[in-house]
Amino acid sequence: MRKYVILGVQGSGKGTQSTLLATDLDLVHISVGDIFRWHVKSHTKLGAQVRRLVAAGELVGDDLVEAVVRERLQQHDWNFGFIIDGFPRSRRQAEFFLESYDIDGVIHLDLPDDEVRRRVLARRLCSRCGMDYNLIAHRPETEGRCDVCGGELVTREDDAPDALATRLREYHDKIDPVVELFRGKEYVTTVDARDDKVTVQRSIRTRLNLPPYAPEKSGGEVAAE
Repeated sequence: MRKYVILGVQGSGKGTQSTLLATDLDLVHISVGDIFRWHVKSHTKLGAQVRRLVAAGELVGDDLVEAVVRERLQQHDWNFGFIIDGFPRSRRQAEFFLESYDIDGVIHLDLPDDEVRRRVLARRLCSRCGMDYNLIAHRPETEGRCDVCGGELVTREDDAPDALATRLREYHDKIDPVVELFRGKEYVTTVDARDDKVTVQRSIRTRLNLPPYAPEKSGGEVAAE
C-alpha cells in the first residue's frame, strides 16, 4: 500500500500528476479541491461557505479542511493506497496528518510565482457546461466559445488577479512551513513543475523509485490544475 501527499501552488499541475499516478498505480486520488467544488456545484451549505471564501481569494479554514479530509479517509476505499491533493495546507494540518497516517512520500511541485500567474490567468471556464480551458495549452477552436456546447468562456471567480495575489501570499505563508516540516522528516521529493506533464511525471517516478511512466498505458489528456 502506498500513501502520498502532493503539494504545489495553484497551477502547478497537482491534479494532472495525481491522476496519472493514481490511474497507473491503482491509487485513490483524493482531491480536497474536487470535494469542495462538488459542494459548491451542489449548492450545499458548505458549498456556499467555500464560494464566499474563494471569491475573496482566501483559503478554507483548518478545522473545516481537516473535517472533510478525515471524513473522506474514513471511507477506507483505498485498498492499494491513496494520493492526497490539496492537503495539508498548514503546519497544524501536517502535524495532524503525520499523527494519523504513515505516509510514503511527499511530492512537492515547485513552480515560481511568475509562472503561476501566467498559467492561472490564462484559464477559462465555460459558463454553460463548465468545461475547463487554458489559453496556453488548451485553446478553444473558436475564440471565447466552448467547443462542446458553444457557451461563453469566462474567467473563474477565483482567478481574478487580486484574488490570485492574495492566494499566493497565503500559500507561501502556510505551505512553506509545511514543506519544511515534511523535509525535516525526509519525506519530501521536490520536482520542477515548469516542465511538460510527461517530464514531471517521469521525474516523480524516478525519485520515488516507482515503475516508469508509459503515456500510452495511462489514457488520454488530463487537464492541469
